[in-house]
Amino acid sequence: MRTKMRIMGFRGAAIKPLNEVAAAELGAELLGEATIFIVGGSCLMLEFWRHQRHQRQKQLERSAAWATLQDEVDHLSLVLEALQAQVQAVPSQSALEELRAQLQDVRTQLQVRDPPPEPQAPPMLWAPPPATPQAPPGPEAKPTE
Repeated sequence: MRTKMRIMGFRGAAIKPLNEVAAAELGAELLGEATIFIVGGSCLMLEFWRHQRHQRQKQLERSAAWATLQDEVDHLSLVLEALQAQVQAVPSQSALEELRAQLQDVRTQLQVRDPPPEPQAPPMLWAPPPATPQAPPGPEAKPTE
């Protein structure tokens, strides 16, 4: 009771003692309020810890996603560098056109120097047998007229 009076701001010098029934009633009230305060505070602390754990889990997921994205960006940059090297290694369109023009010049020079060969008959699949030499007409064989 003294504590309650001090909390409320009363600074009385003499407080008369409470009877047993009033003391039991004040004790029960104090115990009930303390129980409610402890349960409420425990619920708040548990909710706070649960929220913190959830936030840590989300942060870990974000970090993992960020690391995955970074790895993919690094991989894509390496692929891009390789493709750029390949593009630089391929001759440009103007170089190809220049080579085609040179090839055409060489072809025209070859055609002027060497006339095209005459077309040959296609190979025969069947050839006649070679002719046998005939004997010159002699006295025995006289042509009859």
